Amino acid sequence: MDLYSLLGLSASASAADIRRAYRRLARRYHPDINPGDKAAETLYRRISEAYETLADPERRRSYDKSGGSPPAAAGDATFEFTGFDFSAAAHGSQAATFTELFAEVLHPMLPPDQERPQPGADIHATLTIPFEEAMRGVERQVVVTRQDICPGCAGTGRVRTPELRCAPCQGTGKVRWARGHMVFTKSCAACDGSGRQRSERCGMCGGFGQHVRSETVIVPIPAGITDGTRLRIADRGHAGRRGARNGDLYVTVQIQPHEVFRRQGDDLCVELPIGVHDAVLGTRVDVPSLEGPVKLRIPPGTQAGQRFRLRERGAPTLAGGRGDLLVDIRIVLPQVVDERGKELMREFGKLYG
Repeated sequence: MDLYSLLGLSASASAADIRRAYRRLARRYHPDINPGDKAAETLYRRISEAYETLADPERRRSYDKSGGSPPAAAGDATFEFTGFDFSAAAHGSQAATFTELFAEVLHPMLPPDQERPQPGADIHATLTIPFEEAMRGVERQVVVTRQDICPGCAGTGRVRTPELRCAPCQGTGKVRWARGHMVFTKSCAACDGSGRQRSERCGMCGGFGQHVRSETVIVPIPAGITDGTRLRIADRGHAGRRGARNGDLYVTVQIQPHEVFRRQGDDLCVELPIGVHDAVLGTRVDVPSLEGPVKLRIPPGTQAGQRFRLRERGAPTLAGGRGDLLVDIRIVLPQVVDERGKELMREFGKLYG
């Protein structure tokens, strides 16, 4: 992948441009800002590697000179010892131990992660809805920012071009590779050793195969959903790489509390205040429910804290049924402020104390 394209820059970008681009992208894709987002973590790692290369003048010149060719995949690169070059320095970055030499020649590096099929990472979002919408069910929209398949290259990272001679290897299919005084040749990664280039990195995604886009996703919320329920929207997470499956979108639903109803499983609880006279003599009162007021008979002698149950007047269940409406009685004492009222209460106490 082109390091300049990864940072959103051209090859003529200044050192200050590189620093600004890195800081902007690092803040956006840092793992602490995107916890659990594997795609963002991978992209952040690539951005850091690109900055480390381009911020170092020597490494940047070497990268520009090589044409920005990606490393060859394991199994494709072939190495051949071609002799010694005593004009080359055997110290510094070209120095090599036998361990390093055998590691590079006999055990070439595995292909980078982006060349292997990788399932897309999941996306997590939170949605807050009113209590009434949770009871009747609703569809809500969630805007997510996700890695999607690049339309310019269909996720391959490369686009077809007229066949040309490969510039990095000058059409030979091999490039020179030296370690100390020992010189090797290896297959050119840019053309897979053919000496001809039939494709180039996609300009829309810089060879990454994906691009970032914002998308509105419809989330169906079933009637009777409980607070904290996590809904799964399949295949609406980050796109997979190299043909792997997409991640999923997980939406955690938070329900705002209601001023009247309190949920207890599939049942709804409501507190009903009544006067002392209604509790003693009995009455019929209106009780709030999801469908509107319903009549409830209060029998004579009802006590404070007594509970009445109205069948199938509670919250809808995901299985299609209904819970119950539980009515808890709260007796409200009168404010006695005049002598007549006080006398009646004294008389009441003498009769029933």
